[in-house]
Amino acid sequence: MTTPQEELLPATRRALLHRIAVAQAEGRTPSLVAAVVRDGRTVWHGARTSVDGHGPDESVQYRIGSITKTFTAVLVLRLRDEGLLDLGDRLEKHLPGTGAGEATIAGLLAHTGGLAAESPAPWWERTPGSLRPELADVLGEQPLPHPVGRRHHYSNPGYTLLGALVERLRGAPWEEVLRREVLEPLGLDRTTTRPKAPHAGGWAVHPWADVMLPEPAEDLGRMAPAGQLWSTTGDLARFAAFLAKGDDKVLSAETVREMRTPAAPAEAADVADGTTYGLGLQIQYRDGRLLVGHSGSLPGFLANLTIGVEDDVAAVVLTNCTSGPLTAGVGADLVRIVAEAEPRIPEPWRPLPDVDRSVLELAGPWYWGTHAFALRLTPAGGVSLEPLSGQGRRSRFRANGDGTWTGLEGYYAGELLRAVRRPDGTVSHLDLGSFVFTRRPYDEEASVPGGVDPEGWRGIG
Repeated sequence: MTTPQEELLPATRRALLHRIAVAQAEGRTPSLVAAVVRDGRTVWHGARTSVDGHGPDESVQYRIGSITKTFTAVLVLRLRDEGLLDLGDRLEKHLPGTGAGEATIAGLLAHTGGLAAESPAPWWERTPGSLRPELADVLGEQPLPHPVGRRHHYSNPGYTLLGALVERLRGAPWEEVLRREVLEPLGLDRTTTRPKAPHAGGWAVHPWADVMLPEPAEDLGRMAPAGQLWSTTGDLARFAAFLAKGDDKVLSAETVREMRTPAAPAEAADVADGTTYGLGLQIQYRDGRLLVGHSGSLPGFLANLTIGVEDDVAAVVLTNCTSGPLTAGVGADLVRIVAEAEPRIPEPWRPLPDVDRSVLELAGPWYWGTHAFALRLTPAGGVSLEPLSGQGRRSRFRANGDGTWTGLEGYYAGELLRAVRRPDGTVSHLDLGSFVFTRRPYDEEASVPGGVDPEGWRGIG
């Protein structure tokens, strides 16, 4: 694959190269490779290595650890979209007898299922998966150390259960289903469960001396859906483009948007850090920018995939050391560099196609009590409602085709908006989940709950 690096300005490319050079040098890692995606295309690839003249390109495999979880989540959401399960289903409905059956599928995806972070000893990342041949060997004697659904507690065994769920409902091994339903349709032919040349070797770097030790590359067995995959910057760049826009061959844009929506209650530390978790994706607010993606680590490797959704810029960072560069920070910095140096050019404004006049008459200012809002028309018959003060509840609404709209985000997500009309067809008010919005503050001609004082507005006498 030829990377169209000329699409970024020379100063931007140098800033990207400088950032990964600092990461490789200060992180003391044998090699580091990175890629940047913009508008769904790879626009930059860079590499730094301790071996002169041997810079890895975008086809060299590295182990990606827990980024594997996002691939597993995609498989589960495909099952949901096909109607084979509901995210609210308890695991017991589809995979009985695990001992963790009261966890919901959504809870497992978002790490709120109450499961432990790791499987019982010995440490699964450095030992053969053959030591844990059954789900019981992964879950241990007490699978649920936390209340189900009450807290976000990152769980590797939880994704083992999701992989087993995929196998049960598809009647085929997780690896085979992944290849058939995700890797092949997206053209990710360098993403595999076992390394295929050319690939990097995993290393541990001594914390107090510039010497290295090779790390084992174990087959994780049952734990594979939590961290088995090997991939490249080229393949993960394509996967990032899919997670940003969707691909109907795998998942729709609406479903990948659902993956990027917070689905887990944040711990106190997460609130301070600005991080949460969706359905198979980590979510972070960093320097005012919404970032989604996933990090990964296994002995000998660190990996990160970061997507700046509003900027339509993504970054992939892969390195072959056990502890070194903070790849999540590097990925976020690569997104920021491109987003700030070369801001996204918006699409040209274009007028809407023909609109329903009964909807057009709703556009303009409305009042919830004394709070002023503006209703605007959006594409595909939708509307948006936002406070004129700049602060307060706002949402976009999807048209339902029957003269009503459903909220898509924030406080009004899932709430029904409808225009209430008088017998003569004129609009009395808007009803939004029982809230009444009127054309004037406390309009005495509308059905304001509790009524309006008949003496009207007045000063202090």
